[in-house]
Amino acid sequence: MKPPGVFRRMGIKKFFSGAKNSFKSESEEFPFLPLKDIVLFPNTVVPLFVTYKEGVAAVEAALKRDLRLFAACLKKSKGGAAEQFQPFGTVVRIIQHLRLPDNTFRVVLQGEYRGSAVSFDPAQDHFPVRVEPLRISGLADPPGAQTLALMQAVRNSFIQYAEYSKKVGAETISAVEKGDNPERLSNLVCNAASVKPEKKIELLGVADMEKRLEAVLETLELENEIFGIQKNISGKVKKRMERTQREYILHEQLKEINKELGQETSEDEFADLEKTIMDRKPNEEVINKARKEIGRIRKLPPFSPEAGVLRGYLEWIADLPWSEYSADTGAGAADLAESGRILDEDHFDMRKAKERILEFIAIRQLTAPPPNSADENPVPLEKTGIKGPILCFVGPPGTGKTSLGMSVARALRRRFVRISLGGVRDEAEIRGHRKTYVGALPGKIIQSMRKAGTLNPVFLLDEIDKLSSDFRGDPASALLEVLDPEQNSTFTDHYLEVPYDLSKVLFITTANSLHTIPYPLLDRMEIIEIPGYGENEKLAIARQFLVPKELAENGLKEAKITFRDETIREIIRHWTMESGVRSLEREIARCVRRIARGAVKREYGRDPRKPVSSFKKTVRPGDLEKLLGRRKYKNDVVFKEARIGVTYGLAWTETGGIILPVETICFEGSGDFIITGNLGDVMKESARIALSYLRSKRERYNFLVKDPGKTDFHVHVPEGAIPKDGPSAGVTLAASLLSTLCQIPPRPGIAMTGELTLTGRILPIGGLKEKLLAAVRNGMETVLLPADNRDEWDELDRDIREAVTAGFVEDADEVFRILFDGGLRKKTRKK
Repeated sequence: MKPPGVFRRMGIKKFFSGAKNSFKSESEEFPFLPLKDIVLFPNTVVPLFVTYKEGVAAVEAALKRDLRLFAACLKKSKGGAAEQFQPFGTVVRIIQHLRLPDNTFRVVLQGEYRGSAVSFDPAQDHFPVRVEPLRISGLADPPGAQTLALMQAVRNSFIQYAEYSKKVGAETISAVEKGDNPERLSNLVCNAASVKPEKKIELLGVADMEKRLEAVLETLELENEIFGIQKNISGKVKKRMERTQREYILHEQLKEINKELGQETSEDEFADLEKTIMDRKPNEEVINKARKEIGRIRKLPPFSPEAGVLRGYLEWIADLPWSEYSADTGAGAADLAESGRILDEDHFDMRKAKERILEFIAIRQLTAPPPNSADENPVPLEKTGIKGPILCFVGPPGTGKTSLGMSVARALRRRFVRISLGGVRDEAEIRGHRKTYVGALPGKIIQSMRKAGTLNPVFLLDEIDKLSSDFRGDPASALLEVLDPEQNSTFTDHYLEVPYDLSKVLFITTANSLHTIPYPLLDRMEIIEIPGYGENEKLAIARQFLVPKELAENGLKEAKITFRDETIREIIRHWTMESGVRSLEREIARCVRRIARGAVKREYGRDPRKPVSSFKKTVRPGDLEKLLGRRKYKNDVVFKEARIGVTYGLAWTETGGIILPVETICFEGSGDFIITGNLGDVMKESARIALSYLRSKRERYNFLVKDPGKTDFHVHVPEGAIPKDGPSAGVTLAASLLSTLCQIPPRPGIAMTGELTLTGRILPIGGLKEKLLAAVRNGMETVLLPADNRDEWDELDRDIREAVTAGFVEDADEVFRILFDGGLRKKTRKK
């Protein structure tokens, strides 16, 4: 036993501080033998190795006296950090001893009686302890009926405990069965039971005999209950294992019997799986791969990890569509009129996108052979030779790109699946993982094809411009094969390891911007721009779609709620500032919710006399501040009056067009050119080009600055927290600089856009519709546009062209002539 080493740190004086100073005559003094995790009881014989200093000293002292010791188990404190005396122990006699070569002892101890320590002598090495016998109460001769009943209960419980534990010797069981003394019976049982030392110390110190028997009985019953629960659990586990092994043996025997009878295929557990794969009618390569894997799994033990991997792989093969097509094939294809009606029913305008979808449907009907008169089944799509197009809808948020994909599926009567690519940065999300990896799965493409259940669904890849990449690969590169009509007929997923045909899928992708899409991927897609909406378009969308939708979702479908056109226009102008209609939908929803709250307060829908259908409300412009609060947008960036050095450009962003005010001041200095407003490199270059162009034309204009080379210029674009870049602000920057140089303000209410070259030419720009919508929203009357954008202007909606006056310019001189009414040129001298 490990030396406790406690005599210097356990506080013996503190323990005995309350002990009596005078001792009774029956008390005796014994050497103290400290024990750890061992509790000795009277009427028992225990062999023990004594290897620690205190114990060796106690044994040597006992050998010099009457061979008796006081043995007590040290009790751990609550924190478990130190060991402490406990008052109860057992007086034991050394009946055998052997001194070992290392000066330690092997002794055999016999317990005599229980006692409690009342004093000790710390001056001696072995700590002599004065022990008083424990006064036992309730011990009658012969025992009473209550005691006899408890003794019999203890015997029965101990015999059951011995059966459970299998660690109690036959001599101990026999001694317990024959024991007629309650003290001796308790000691034998406590010594034989495998319980914690703390519990044995507690049982050792109980003086009342009946209470001790009850405590012993309670301890045995608790141990028996634990053994019973463990036996029950073990039995269930064993039974389950035996049943599994039995089933395995029977399956193996059945397999051999079927092999002898020549019926192995019909009765094989994998026959159904193989039949399911064959019913899907995959190509020959897939059939050979599946049969090879089925042959492998039949040779493997059913519980091996590889068998589970192969089973999952075969189930994926069986679940994928290999020859199933939607009902839009052959005679079941939707005609143009019905498809056009569905598209118009779901979305307003989007003319180019709808025309492209109707073109695909028309070509589908021309190339699909008609069904035979005797066979009305639709012609399989693979016989038509049509490949699914790859469309990319590009436009600001909230313009209906995603919902348009759902409408396309409905018009074509095809299944619809959607994958969001925003934030995807792992190439395995597209191509899947090798099936040898733990938890491997196919990529999102194959998973969605299983969900669709057909080979020709409408497949929407949402937010393709939000893809990213890291050390795990580039998902955009993995999409190159998927979105190439010449390659996707043999798309290979890492998990499947066999080609899968995606050529009949109608892929539709959406993006807010094309700048972040890699060019090889962009080259494989047909770009269809979904421009922002003008005020009249938003008004029509709100009337036809948004207001009815919000009334239905907020329980006011049956009520007579009317939004006047001027009310919706006020919301568009002063509570939203976007190219799409998402914010407009939110503001209309807020109005409807406030109206619904007012209806409930007036008991509509709650009082049987006031049904919802009787509620009437007309929303007028004057009601908006009560329903929506103060106006959100007041066009503060645009000055109504003319100011020197302030011009207004038009910019395109992913969220639509915005107005871009430019401010310039000059002052004496050393020719520095300061540019602020969080501008990008391209825009900074445009500013320097503008200044260089104006310096080269100084003889043409009335500059009030004597020497521009020794003048500092500061160009600032407000809202500096927003990054700005692009070449289309070149003419705007030049006009602002020229206004500062000549100290003449430009005409108010004019916005402009166009890239300026070093020789003064105005180059065309993109995003024309969004820029014009921004000009309309901010109250601009005239917009100066590059002459090369005239054709695009002619294709715009009539309401946009009527909202602003367009001036088409080819060089900077024309812009300056319109802005400054020709008052900047120097007067030529008469000859």
